[in-house]
Amino acid sequence: MKMITAVIKPFKLDDVREALANIGVQGLTVTEVKGFGRQKGHTELYRGAEYVVDFLPKVKAEVAVTDAMADNAVEAIVNAAQTGKIGDGKIFITNIQETIRIRTGETGDDAV
Repeated sequence: MKMITAVIKPFKLDDVREALANIGVQGLTVTEVKGFGRQKGHTELYRGAEYVVDFLPKVKAEVAVTDAMADNAVEAIVNAAQTGKIGDGKIFITNIQETIRIRTGETGDDAV
């Protein structure tokens, strides 16, 4: 099993959720986050004063999938989240040692 963590632009969340649903992914955890990468933030003008925005708003979407579904899930996220502009985000893939569904006690792929 794999945990796929995608940090994406907030306005792309609905597209990513829909793309994952279309390939059969049933669950998704979303967190609003702030951060920066190569962009290093940007400057904005507010009431005539210029100020630096160091941390940009992003969304972190996490999904646990079977090994067989991982490549399709990553491809769906990339295609849905990509704008071609700087700041599109990152995808991190990690191995899951074990998964347990609390309600039923199911483990492994059955719990995903």
